[in-house]
Amino acid sequence: MTKTDDQLNNEIGQLLFKSSPNGAKKVIAQLEFSPEMDVCRYLFDYYDQNDELNWYALDSDITSPLIKAVRELRQYYIDNNLTNGLSAWRGCIITVDIENAKIDFEFKYERFIPLFDDDDLKD
Repeated sequence: MTKTDDQLNNEIGQLLFKSSPNGAKKVIAQLEFSPEMDVCRYLFDYYDQNDELNWYALDSDITSPLIKAVRELRQYYIDNNLTNGLSAWRGCIITVDIENAKIDFEFKYERFIPLFDDDDLKD
């Protein structure tokens, strides 16, 4: 059975809520796919109770279903002609407001997650 966009949005929100660090007020997931949709780069951040931004890592038991659900959501947009004749988005920034139980999607059409090399990681 094909899932609706509401079902996929709820699934994505639940996965991010389930994976959120203790004390997180808001989580932000950035997922960017290769043009072939076979590779996904991602970053996960959260705001704590002091409104400080931190990063966190997800276990593969959350990351894999999250990537799959976001791919399904993109395909839903394509299959249901929701791209307005334009190319489908290549990634998104998903914000889950844990305190207010809200989810927001910002779709991205160009690369937006910076690449790092070893020199960027040095002090």
